[in-house]
Amino acid sequence: MSLNIDEQYDKIYRYCYLRVRHRETAEDLTQETFLRYLEHPQYSNVDKTLQLLYTIAGNLCADRFRMRQTAELSEETVSEENIEETVISGFSLQQALDSLSQEDREIILLRYINEVPINVIAGLYNISRFAVNRRIKKILDTLHNILGKEELK
Repeated sequence: MSLNIDEQYDKIYRYCYLRVRHRETAEDLTQETFLRYLEHPQYSNVDKTLQLLYTIAGNLCADRFRMRQTAELSEETVSEENIEETVISGFSLQQALDSLSQEDREIILLRYINEVPINVIAGLYNISRFAVNRRIKKILDTLHNILGKEELK
């Protein structure tokens, strides 16, 4: 079974975008992820390829975050992207997702948006498949409770 790397590009982009919340930066990080991946052609196992791609992307996003923390903050200008993000953040689901920890949001994105198999997620977080399943159930219960309270208001 081989993995089509082209199919993973959009998923890695969404993963990076979730972490950095900036389109151009996510595009740059996604490209850098694949460049670094291609430097390691010895990975042919599908599960290991996915795990390597997400590990590289996660490390690059973390590095970018650290760089941004040390850089001087500049004035933000209002752009279409900022307006779009403002509209999206107004939805209950976005607010509910934002109430989760970064790691919980990532797990939900990986599993349900990027359709990453449980065993790959388990490898990324160094936990068992059963722990991943329990954690996803707990996260979904939390989201259900948050969204249920929003509907009652």
